[in-house]
Amino acid sequence: MSVAEIKGLTVDQIKVGDELPPLTQPVTATTVVLGALAARDWRPMHHDKDFAVNRNGVKDIFINTPNNAAWFERYITDWAGPKGRLGRMKFKMSSSVFPGDEMAMSGKVDNIVTDDTGCCWLELSVAVSVDGKVSTSCQTRIAVPKDENDNPWARKGDDWKP
Repeated sequence: MSVAEIKGLTVDQIKVGDELPPLTQPVTATTVVLGALAARDWRPMHHDKDFAVNRNGVKDIFINTPNNAAWFERYITDWAGPKGRLGRMKFKMSSSVFPGDEMAMSGKVDNIVTDDTGCCWLELSVAVSVDGKVSTSCQTRIAVPKDENDNPWARKGDDWKP
C-alpha cells in the first residue's frame, strides 16, 4: 500500500486530465435491494421483480437514485483518501442498472481551483457504464488537502464553501 493510499491525496499529487483508476462492481439483486433499503426506498420496482417487469415494463429490479449516489461517493472518496471531502455532486441517470450487470466506474479531473479560504477543490467528471454505455454521468466537486497538514474536514462556517 502506498503513502497516498494510507494518508490520502494532496493537491500537488493531482493534475488536470488525471484519470481515476477504474472500479468494476458486479450487481446482484442483493446490491439493488440493500441499496433501496438503506435509503428507505420502499417502491416495489427496487425489490419486486414482478412489479418491475409487469408494471414498469423493465427487465428486472434496478438501482435507485440514492444507491447511485452512494456508489459515486464511495468511488470518489476511496480515490481521494480519508481527508477528501465531497462538496457537491450532480448526476444524470440515462439508463437503469440491473442485477447481472457489471458497473464500470471511471472518472477524470476536469479542474483544480483554490478558493479564497485556501481550500483546494477538484472538479471531476465521473460515470457509471454498463457494457461500454454510460448509464449515469456525474459532475462533482471534492476538497482535498493542499498538503499533509491540511484537512478539509476541519473547515467550518465561512471556511467551508462547497
